[in-house]
Amino acid sequence: MEQLIPGLPNDIARDCLFRIPYSFLSDSSYVCKDWNHEIEQPDFLRLRKATGRSQAIVVMAQARSNRGNRTPPEFRLSVFEPKSSKWEELPLFSGFSKGLPRFCQVVGVGSDLVVMGGLDPCTWEVSNSVFIYNFVSATWRCGANMPGVKRSFFGCTSDDDKRMVFVAGGHDNEKNALRSTMAYDVAKNKWIIMADMIRERDECKALFHHGKLHVISGYCTITQGQFERSIETFNPVTSKWEVKEDFLPANVSPKSCVAGHDGKLYMSSESHMTAWDGAAWQAVSQIPADVGSATTWQEKLLVTGSGEGQMAYVLDLSSYSWTKIKMPEECRGHVYSSCYLEI
Repeated sequence: MEQLIPGLPNDIARDCLFRIPYSFLSDSSYVCKDWNHEIEQPDFLRLRKATGRSQAIVVMAQARSNRGNRTPPEFRLSVFEPKSSKWEELPLFSGFSKGLPRFCQVVGVGSDLVVMGGLDPCTWEVSNSVFIYNFVSATWRCGANMPGVKRSFFGCTSDDDKRMVFVAGGHDNEKNALRSTMAYDVAKNKWIIMADMIRERDECKALFHHGKLHVISGYCTITQGQFERSIETFNPVTSKWEVKEDFLPANVSPKSCVAGHDGKLYMSSESHMTAWDGAAWQAVSQIPADVGSATTWQEKLLVTGSGEGQMAYVLDLSSYSWTKIKMPEECRGHVYSSCYLEI
C-alpha cells in the first residue's frame, strides 16, 4: 500500500482519517482506493473508538406536522450530535416520499441504523419491513422482513456487541396482544425465533441491560391500555423467560425507561427522573419539561419535550444537572422512537 497521505507515516495518516466527522466518511471513501479500503475495514470504527475519535449521535423517528394544512404528520429521521449540538435530517430510503412507516422503531447496531415495522404512510397497513442505513457508506439497504404475524407497537432493542436486534410482544391486526419474541442478526440478515414470553405484552418496552434482554410492562388483550407493573427477563442459559412482579409503579407507561451506561435504569415518573439501582426506584432530578422520549449515551441522557417551542434537555448522570438544547424548527416533532450510535 502506498502512503495514505503523502509525506506522512501511515499510522499518523490513519489517525487523521479517524478524525473525519461521521457525516463526511462516505465522501472521504471516494478520495482514493486506499482511503476507501481503510474506511471500509471492519476494524476502522473499532480503532476510531479506541483512539477517542468516535462521535456519539442520537437518531429520532419523529412525527412532523405539516403546518398550514390538515394532512397527517409525516415520520422523518433527525440526527443530533451532542458534542457540537448539531441537528440534521437523515435522507429517507427511496420510495418513502410520504415519510417513514408511522410508529416505526429505530435501533442502532454498530454503524447501522435499523428501522423496523410501523404503518404504511399511504395505506395504514401494518408493515413487516426492515430498512438499514449505514453511516459509513451513507446508503440504505433492505433487510429481511420480520417473520410471522404482522405486529404493531412491539418492544425493540439491540445487543451492539453481537449485532443483534430483538423484537418482543406488540399486537396483531386483530388487536390481540402477543407473547412471541425473535432476534434479527444484522450481519447475516437472518431472523431467529425465540421462546415465547410468559405473558402477552402490548406496548411494552424492550431493553438490553447487563447482558440480558428485558421486556418491561405492556398489557394483555383483555386489559388493553392498563399497563402491568412486571418485567420479564430472558435467561440465555435456560432459554426461558423469568417474571419479576411489582417492578414499575401502577399503570405507568414504560416508554421513557432507558438503560444508563452507569448500570442503572432510568425513567420519567410524574415530575422527576427516577433511577433503578437494582432494589428500588429513586427520584434523582426534577424534569424541566414533559418527556416524550429518552435516550442515553456514555454518561448522558437526552429527553425531548412536546408541543409548541419543543425543546430537548440533556441530563448529566454524574451530577444530575440539566442542560437545555435548542431544537431547530425543521427537526421538531413528537419523538416516537430513538436510539444511540457511536460512529
